[in-house]
Parts: sequence; C-alpha cells; structure tokens
Amino acid sequence: MFLTEHDIYHFREGTYFRAYERLGAHATGADAARATHFAVWAPNASAVSVVGDFNDWQRGRHPLHPRHDSSGIWEGTVEGIGPGALYKYHVVGRDGHTATDKADPYAFRAEVPPRTASVVWDLGYEWRDADWMRARARANALSAPWSIYEVHLGSWRRVPGEGNRSLGYRELAAALADYVAGLGFTHVELLPVMEHPFYGSWGYQVTGYFAPSARYGTPQDFMYFVDYLHQRGIGVVLDWVPSHFPTDEHGLARFDGTHLYEHADPRQGFHPEWNSSIFNYGRAEVRNFLASSALFWLEKYHIDALRVDAVASMLYLDYGRRAGEWIPNRFGGHENLDAVEFLRQLNLAVYRDHPETQTVAEESTAWPMVSRPTHLGGLGFGLKWNMGWMHDTLKYFQQDPVHRKYHHSRLTFSIWYAFSENFVLPLSHDEVVHGKGSLIGRMPGDEWQQFASLRLLFGYMWAHPGKKLLFMGGEFGQKREWQHEESLEWHVLQYPLHAGVQRWVRDLNRLYRDTPALYELDFSDAGFSWIDCDDADVSVISFLRRDRSGGVALVACNFTPVPRERYQVGVPHGGRWHERLNSDAADYGGSGQGNLGALDASQNPAHGQPFSLHLRLPPLAVVVLTPG
Repeated sequence: MFLTEHDIYHFREGTYFRAYERLGAHATGADAARATHFAVWAPNASAVSVVGDFNDWQRGRHPLHPRHDSSGIWEGTVEGIGPGALYKYHVVGRDGHTATDKADPYAFRAEVPPRTASVVWDLGYEWRDADWMRARARANALSAPWSIYEVHLGSWRRVPGEGNRSLGYRELAAALADYVAGLGFTHVELLPVMEHPFYGSWGYQVTGYFAPSARYGTPQDFMYFVDYLHQRGIGVVLDWVPSHFPTDEHGLARFDGTHLYEHADPRQGFHPEWNSSIFNYGRAEVRNFLASSALFWLEKYHIDALRVDAVASMLYLDYGRRAGEWIPNRFGGHENLDAVEFLRQLNLAVYRDHPETQTVAEESTAWPMVSRPTHLGGLGFGLKWNMGWMHDTLKYFQQDPVHRKYHHSRLTFSIWYAFSENFVLPLSHDEVVHGKGSLIGRMPGDEWQQFASLRLLFGYMWAHPGKKLLFMGGEFGQKREWQHEESLEWHVLQYPLHAGVQRWVRDLNRLYRDTPALYELDFSDAGFSWIDCDDADVSVISFLRRDRSGGVALVACNFTPVPRERYQVGVPHGGRWHERLNSDAADYGGSGQGNLGALDASQNPAHGQPFSLHLRLPPLAVVVLTPG
C-alpha cells in the first residue's frame, strides 16, 4: 500500500494512472491486527490529520506526515480500524490557521448524503460475468449493434408504498435487466453514479470520483448490478464527468487551502454556467486523479464504456464566456491545449489497457476528429454523440407536416457529415427537461398523429447510420417531462397507443440486431446510399443500408399524414422483397396500411437502380424491406 520511488516518479510526470491503488485509504490485516494506511495529496498544507468515528473526530490525534520527496503527499497508518470506519482529512493551510475537513478524493465509499464523510472500504467481490468479459470485445465493437437505454437510477422506478423511495442497486439489477432484455436494448447507460451531494444535479456535480453513490447501496451492491446485467448479455455504460466539480466545502475545491485541483484565476477555474470549478489539466497530479478514476471504473467495476460529459467545455477556454472573461492559450487561441493533451493521453491509456471497451464523447461543436486515433491527430475517442443530427431532427419533427417540405434539408443534411465521426444518435435526458417537454409532447397534430410521428421518429433513427441512444420513458411515449423526484409514468402502458410505441421499440431493436445492414457499416459511406433524398414536395425519403456481405435493407419514410399509393422506389435486386417492419401496423397503434407482407420488384429501372418497387407508404410511417 506504500508509495514507491517508481510510483512517485510517475505521479510527478502525470502518468500515474492507477493512483487509487496507493492514495486514499487501504485497510490491511484483520481483527486485532487490522490497520488502515492513508495517503493524500496536499502539497500546500502545514498539517494533515485523519479524523473519524474511531477518534471522536479529534483533530491532530492521528497526524499524517509529509513524504521527504517533495511530492506533496502526506501519509500514515492508523492501527485498529478497517472497513466501515468513517473518516475525513483535517487539512490546515500553509498559514497555519485556515483549516477544513475534507472527504478523501480517492475514497471507495462515502456516507449516504447529505452526510459527507468517507468510508474505509474493501472492494473484494466474486464476479460471475466471465462469459461476458471474454466475449465483450464483439458486443462493444464499432461494427456491433449499439442500442442504448439511458437511465437515471433514482427515478426509473420507485416504490410508492415505501415513501416513494428509489430502488437500490440490487433491486434495480433484476428489474432493469428484465425490462431492457425484453425490449432488446444492447446496453444501459447510467447518468453519473459517482457520489454527488446534490441529488438534483442528476450526478453531474461529483465529489466522489471513486465511489458509487451510497443512496442506492454499497460498492459491492453496484458490482452486483453490473455483474447481473452482464450475465444477461447487457453492456453497461457510465456517464463520467472530468470537466468540472462542485465547490462544496468537503470536496476538492481549495483542497489544501489553495486552488489545488482547479485554476486560481476564475477566468480559467470557475464555470459560470454551472457554478462549479474547472479542473487544471496542466497539473500532473490532476491528470493522475482523473485518468485513475476512468480506469478505476473499467477495472474494478467491469464497465464497458465511459461517456465523457461536456467535452466541449473542456476543449474551449471561452466556453460559456463573453469576451474578456477568458484567458487565451500561449498561441493566442481559445483551445484548451492542456485539456486536449489530457483527453488524448486518457484515450490512449483506455484503449491500451482495455481495448474491448469504448470511450464516448459528448461533444457539441465541430471540433475535428474527435473519434479518430491520436496518431492521426484525433482526440482518440471511440464514439461521439451526434448533437447536430439530434437538433435538426427534432426541429423537423416539430413542424406541422404541411410545412415539412420547406424543412426537408434538415433530414438530408446529416448524411453529408454522417461518416466524419463514429456517431451515436442521442435522444437523451437533455431533450426532456428544462421546459422542453417530452418527446411525444413535441410532436404536432392530434393524439393519433403525435404517436404516429413518434414511431416514425424512432424508425427513422434506428435506420439512420449511427448507434442509438434513447432516454427512459421515451420508449413508451411518456407525456410528462422527466421529473427526477418521481418514477416514470408506468401507468400509461394500460393505454393502447403507449403500449404500441413500446412494442414498436421492441420490434425495432429485434430487427436492428438481426439485420447487419442496419449497423455493421455505420461509420462508412459503403453502408449507406440514397434512393431518393429530393422528394421534398411529398416529404418522403428512401435509402438503402448495406452490410459487408452484400446484405441490403430498404428504408422508406413518409413524413406526412397522407398515404402514398404505388410510390415507386428503385432497388438493386429483383424478386421478392419482404416488409420486415411497418410503423403503421395496427399492433403499434397505426391504421394498418402496408404492403401485405411482401411484394415483387419489377424490371423497371428507377433512381439509378435496375429494378423498382411500387410501395404503399402509410401515413406518418416508416417501412423497412429486405430481399429474400
């Protein structure tokens, strides 16, 4: 548990990416021989001691001692305590007077909020997901189907008879796995589970970068949750927040009486939009801390991917700031060069040590090559959220169908850049909060048209190049905007239109996973070709998706409530074409119009193809056909 000279060398270099193995609290021995070794980085402190329930929180009773290597690390061993002990570090500033009690930045467990102490803890656990871990390289590959169900654990499902409490990790494991597997999603993405003092931040104001929130159970309970989902064949993605942290007194801010983890100048170190502190990525020890956190979740909790939050805010020094409120880099530009280098080194480390996992950037600008390798000049992420597709698509769907022909380019523009990055198509939590309303509430028309448009939206999304992400509640057309203090509106599933949307999402996932043409070449233009992208007058688009083996799927979308009879579509193959899915089917709440299951291609060339079909395009619907 003690730091070696080799450790200190890498600590100073900013390449000590498993700092959690030595820093923090590590228990040894058992019974009468048990003890806990503590190590904390506080280079500007004049004194550091461990306080806790084992010494009645008496300051100075168990002092730590600075190492003699100028690393700024204080360490020491407290005899007689082990897992379960509550503690903090009492840190006295360099002036000898300023003092505060700080939670351990590297703690593996924290008290249940609003209490803020750290907890000595052992992370021993007997994993049972060996089959998943051996095979997950295939499930997490860029050529694999990714249909991600995004979840906020505290509000997915609550227990009304018990004070409306949230489910714990172990309760969630079976319930969520059953639900997700039943609907055919491949992965679950969790809003941040790292410990956070304010529940209303949804986990995005993190104080415990190595501790799953105690609101839902112990670290082992969260391991069980991940383990259980893996045993059911479901990948787990964690939202991870290296962009900023809250200013709560027990947290990282002014940790040793100075701006240690953050910049001192508020033009660099304070985020005006989020009222939080910004990490100083130019400091080696901060890079150690953050990269260690990322690798920690992959290694100790078997996480399959990290979705890195707010990457744009890391990349730009002027993010969310007006002129004069930021400091240019050494070349006079607005790029945060330290953050760029940190992200590249982080991604190199992740893919070096865990090539079967992925990192996903939530990056909302046109920064180039976010999901391209670092040796080509990229940031090295595996995937990037396609925020442009999301904004354009929702804007289009909000138009009255009679006006959609004037906004046709919002649908077709995304293909111009669809293969410039490895994109995820996100309909996330951010689209159903802060007065935006629910997805179904943004669809125009009467109730039938709203539900038809929502089914069309999902069908178009699942057929479009890119991996899929849908926030909870969207899959059954929840009408209320998401409320983090309440459960989803599960009761609406008693109504046919809501149940129909849920069945549609289930069948979309089934077709998606069974049809390599819909996912295998997501990131190559070889996997997509337009049939007709110019029929704006009737608001119809049609295109082909292809796989590596020559398999093909035809997709046709009608964005108006007017059925299109004998709509000609060019196709590359003659013979029988089978209608695999139709969002207007009665089982989903549609009007039941379609193509009677299959139809034959004629030898009439159209749209540059040697054959053609004459389709019946139902109102506000998408149809998917494959030859066979």
